[in-house]
This record gives sequence, C-alpha cells and structure tokens, in this order.
Amino acid sequence: MFGLSPAQMIILLVVILLVFGTKKLRNAGSDLGAAVKGFKKAMQDDEPKNKDAEFKSIDNNTAAAKTETVKEKEQV
Repeated sequence: MFGLSPAQMIILLVVILLVFGTKKLRNAGSDLGAAVKGFKKAMQDDEPKNKDAEFKSIDNNTAAAKTETVKEKEQV
C-alpha cells in the first residue's frame, strides 16, 4: 500500500515533531496509555461479575426446578 522507506519515516517523524512539539506528543502518548489501561481494567473487572451473575442465575434456575419437582411429587 504505502511503501515508506526508513529514511522517509525519519523525515515524517521530524516533521511531526516540528509541528506538534515533543510536549504535546508526550501528553498525547500518556493520555492514550492511560485510556488503554483503563479499558483493560474495565474489561477485567467486568468479566468476573458476568461469570458470577451467570452462575447465580444457573443456581437459581436449578433451585426453582427442584422446588417444582418437589411440589409435583407432593401433589401426587
């Protein structure tokens, strides 16, 4: 697609540094890193909650089925 040689990449990097400056690029990198860390943490925090809720749902359904079976046996 875009065949950039290493020399062209260096020139592009220098131009970007001149336009934005190192401080803005450093801040943008820090913000991006913090956003990625926050996203990963949210994904890790969300997984166990979903699994716990799923297991509780299964336990509740199993308990309800057992209760219905016991009621049916009592009616007979």
